[in-house]
Amino acid sequence: MKFLLAFDFDHTIIDENSDTWIVKCAPEKKLPNGLRNSYRPGHWTEYMGRVFVYLGDNGIKEDVMKRTMTTIPFTAGMVDLLGFIGKNKELFDCIIVSDSNTVFIDWILKAADFHKVFDEVFTNPAAFSSTGYLTVQDFHAHHCAKCPKNLCKREVLKEFLDKQLKQGVSYTQVVYIGDGGNDLCPVMFLKKGDIAMPRQGYTLEKKISQLAQNLSPVECSVLVWSSAIDIMSYLKLLIKE
Repeated sequence: MKFLLAFDFDHTIIDENSDTWIVKCAPEKKLPNGLRNSYRPGHWTEYMGRVFVYLGDNGIKEDVMKRTMTTIPFTAGMVDLLGFIGKNKELFDCIIVSDSNTVFIDWILKAADFHKVFDEVFTNPAAFSSTGYLTVQDFHAHHCAKCPKNLCKREVLKEFLDKQLKQGVSYTQVVYIGDGGNDLCPVMFLKKGDIAMPRQGYTLEKKISQLAQNLSPVECSVLVWSSAIDIMSYLKLLIKE
């Protein structure tokens, strides 16, 4: 008996958007209008690339960024939930599928000592250049019309499950925990025995209930959470069964 827990990161594990939090490092903690207005829907990673150039041009160094990022609060109950999962790793495989980047997620998880809870992190690759600028690239290219151009979370989840199956690992249940519009695509891939856990009051919950109203509900079960303690209570029931 093994369960897969697939987590989003921003507004799910942490209670903020890591990409907008980094703006606290900018002069006067804000971006110039021209830069802020340069975002085009579906092209967030390119936009963040420009933000990182701006920070670099203003002499914002890696250590300042790291200090800022590690002050992001975790979502209510998340520290308890991740501690619980860490103590029960023989039952839970754990992945992150996120539109953030490798540097931010690595900093935040390591600072709180949660990096060992997660088996794999799928997110946009980032690194510091020789001149000290943070650079970010698209996670992959894909053909899904529903998702931003840099990341289709359904494709990531499907590839991970296929790879695990080839290695002889199949899961009793997949639990997908998220909040955003880009979490709907993987939720629609989940099967009848799986469960989607959308955060209460966020886009994913609204999109799932919209589908139900349109008489095309998702196939999996749905359990809404507002604190990660709700998720932990569910997992405790799951491993008792």
